[in-house]
Amino acid sequence: MIYTVTFNPSLDYTLSLEKLELGRVNRAAGETLAAGGKGLNVSMVLQNLGYPSTALGFVSGFTGDEIERRLKARRCATRFIHLPAGLSRINVKVRAEEESEINGLGPPIGPEALEGLYAILDELEEGDILVLAGSIPAALPDDIYQNILKRLQGRGIRAAVDATGDLLCETLPYRPFLIKPNNHELGEIFGRPLAGAEEIASCAEQLRRRGAQNVLVSMAGDGAILVSEGGARFRAAAPQGRVKGSVGAGDSMVAGFLAGWLASGGDVRRAFALAVGAGSATAFSETLATGAEAERLASQVRIESF
Repeated sequence: MIYTVTFNPSLDYTLSLEKLELGRVNRAAGETLAAGGKGLNVSMVLQNLGYPSTALGFVSGFTGDEIERRLKARRCATRFIHLPAGLSRINVKVRAEEESEINGLGPPIGPEALEGLYAILDELEEGDILVLAGSIPAALPDDIYQNILKRLQGRGIRAAVDATGDLLCETLPYRPFLIKPNNHELGEIFGRPLAGAEEIASCAEQLRRRGAQNVLVSMAGDGAILVSEGGARFRAAAPQGRVKGSVGAGDSMVAGFLAGWLASGGDVRRAFALAVGAGSATAFSETLATGAEAERLASQVRIESF
């Protein structure tokens, strides 16, 4: 079984307009409403790829009820902790000349709720996969990712971590199966902008040596780089298409990698191709990648060792 954790799920309200003028009334040309949060995106794309998962996290209020309803409508299993106060957040995303976001705060998460999540995680079994994705709400301890991985250590559970900065680096001693920084996040870890595949791969290799088994680096229109367990390095150009938005593309890559890895019995090249295909399918769409489109684009991905 695959489990995803989203500490602060959201309803994502996306507005499209030609131009955003600050200080004036702006009228949208289009709008969408969807359940959001990095772990939830992973669960939804996994379902589209034919791999069920269970989404874990915290929800509250009528917005939390709507998040859960929307996931169930997409046939995604959930085991949310329902909080007694507050509202699950609404994130507003504006697509105009540039893409802008205003993210809500989310509800308070108390110690009892956190213990409820730990109790669910204690049920995971050998061979299960756990996806930890996104930032940590202020109500939770900064080292919660470490605490979770320490709790699961030695139980044969593979962890995929999609986080940034210290939050990501502090999970490396627990040997996560997969981490997925983008090239800018990777540069921030090493304190400098990264230029070119060789430098990006070198920094990814350093994270692998510090504990990560597979390091998948997304680079938007420049494709992606994978440094796999054992140190093999692969790169792939992005498929051709018109980008409609970046929201969920990185999460789709995580889902694609896991689905490709499971489908192929552990072939990292197949996993890499489907990761790039799924991420591109989401970037080229107004919604998350469908399984058919992810597979179609994955078939166009050309992978080379370097």
